This record gives sequence, C-alpha cells and structure tokens, in this order.
Amino acid sequence: MMQSIGRMYVRRFNAKYERTGTLWEGRFRSCVVDSEKYLMTVSRYIELNPVRAGLAKHPANYKWSSYHRNARGVHTPLCTEHPIYTSLGTDPEARQKSYSALFQDELSNKDIERIRTYSQIGKALGSEQFKTRLYEALGSESRL
Repeated sequence: MMQSIGRMYVRRFNAKYERTGTLWEGRFRSCVVDSEKYLMTVSRYIELNPVRAGLAKHPANYKWSSYHRNARGVHTPLCTEHPIYTSLGTDPEARQKSYSALFQDELSNKDIERIRTYSQIGKALGSEQFKTRLYEALGSESRL
C-alpha cells in the first residue's frame, strides 16, 4: 500500500514540478510497536526527525509535523487520538501540555538506535511479553 501511494505521489509531484527521478531514498520501513511501552517514544522519534535532519529547530517549527495536532490542538482530519495519547490528560488542554512536555528532554541514543534497528529488520518493538504474545498469535516470528 505505501509503495503504491508513494509511486502515485512521485508521478504527480514530478509532473507538477516538471522533474524526474525519485523523491525518497530506500523503501518504506516499519515495525509493530507495543503501544503501552513505546508509542510515545516512537511518536517523539517521528516528531523529532525534522530536527535531527536540520529542517527545524523544534517540531513546532516544522509545518508537516503532527506536533501541531498533539501539542497545540490544531485540527487535522489525518490524525486520530490514540488511547495512550488521551490518557495524557483529562481534557484536550491537559493532553497538549503533557505531550509538549515530552519534548523537553532529548531521546536517548539507545532509543533512537533501537527504533532504527527494529524498523530496518521489521521486527516487533516492545516488551518480551508483548513480542511473545504477538509471535504466538502469528504462529511465527518470521511472519512479522
């Protein structure tokens, strides 16, 4: 699905801007995430990608970031609230404040490397109990 969307987008982008070639390097990568333990860490990782790439000093300065939705309450039909996000506060303002506070500290190098590694190999990112339940449900670790 992601490959098909990417191909359609690139064709339209290239036609609009009268260019040729690829827009992105490599293929789409992902991994299953144990939301209870890692969802907010992975969210921070994603929101901080433009910062690490030197495109912005803070996720709030990057136009395409979901940070605007999660930390500032800017409505977008592309984002839906995950139960872990809604558990950050009893009302939208409290959730936004809690989410924003997550960005006061940098992600550890260990978390960054763990997310990158698991995305590269396509394995589940989570507790051993989560991975065991997931692998049992799928019948095999190799089906992820």
